[in-house]
Amino acid sequence: MRQPVSDRTPRGRLGPERVSSCSRRGDSLLAGIVALACAWVTPAEPAAPPPAVASSIVCSGFVFERAPFASAHASTIVETREGLLAAWFGGTEEGHADVSVWTARHDGTGWLPPVLVAEGRQPDGGRFPCWNPVLFQPSSGPLLLFYKVGPSPRDWWGLVRASADQGRSWSEARKLPEGILGPIRAKPVELPGGVLLAGSSTEHAGWVVHMERATLSEASAPSSWSKSGPLNDPKAFEAIQPTILEHSPTRLQILCRSRQRVVTEAWSEDGGLTWSVMTATTLPNPSAGIDALRLADGRLLLVHNPTTSGRSRLEVAVSRDGRSWRSAVVLEDQPGEYSYPALVQARDGRVHVTYTWRRERIKHVVLDPAAVVDRSIRQGLTDTPPRE
Repeated sequence: MRQPVSDRTPRGRLGPERVSSCSRRGDSLLAGIVALACAWVTPAEPAAPPPAVASSIVCSGFVFERAPFASAHASTIVETREGLLAAWFGGTEEGHADVSVWTARHDGTGWLPPVLVAEGRQPDGGRFPCWNPVLFQPSSGPLLLFYKVGPSPRDWWGLVRASADQGRSWSEARKLPEGILGPIRAKPVELPGGVLLAGSSTEHAGWVVHMERATLSEASAPSSWSKSGPLNDPKAFEAIQPTILEHSPTRLQILCRSRQRVVTEAWSEDGGLTWSVMTATTLPNPSAGIDALRLADGRLLLVHNPTTSGRSRLEVAVSRDGRSWRSAVVLEDQPGEYSYPALVQARDGRVHVTYTWRRERIKHVVLDPAAVVDRSIRQGLTDTPPRE
């Protein structure tokens, strides 16, 4: 039975207005053009002085200004056949039983109000929190929403819902097979032959990464899923939440969050069937989520907290080979938590990044990939969004 999401929007503190305008930097003579071209998000900060050269950041703001939940975290973003859709978990605070999965659609002029799409209510009347939603649009077939439910990351289980109308309504939740969690935080990839490859991990016996595979046309069928063995020894690296980079149809790379204060990596030369030993990269990591993608031009982008402690600085790094990374765009660098990024490149070429903003809201930043270059060769440009 399908649930029309338009009927499940709580009233509470949520206003009926959409979030439509955009805070963009640049020459004031272009203000009219900016207002039309950047109607993506609500103003988050005042305009900054014009940079010396074109900024990587096209516009930035929030997916919502008001909502019937106090805390929001762990966003995911996808481009459907009709436009952008974001999701996150929201409630009293992470781990509270009322934490549920919410989505917001962008209708081309602005973000529509958040909509409740999944809760952790159980048949016996109990309730558990929801965790880490992941949206994925296959090349054909319905939009998929993966998420977890359970008392903690050590004891949660995976579920999936499908939408044939770009996220307006969703199928009933189906529990994934025993031992299968689905994409644990970052988006999966679609391999040749309609195979879904998801980076996953467990935390009940140390932090351990593994990979999961399914036939996309049968993603809800238990027999469709399989999983790899562990890709790391937690005595060497305690790693979770892999994000997948496609270098070719067969050459893949995963980058992982770790407790060893570095981003770790492993490589596959056979489409994810087997993997190299996990090793450390040169990228610092404060045990915080990351996300990465391959651009249409072949370059690789990574959004991460480039520190060994704290989540107050959030950056975009760029690479051509997945091994040598350079800082390209500073998204945040001020007191507070800015974390758990997600990113997607849209059909128009722009890159959309969402992330947790102080555990209160979900920030949305639009990047021009043509202007995303190594910051060491940029002249007189600071990409940090203006402070409030």
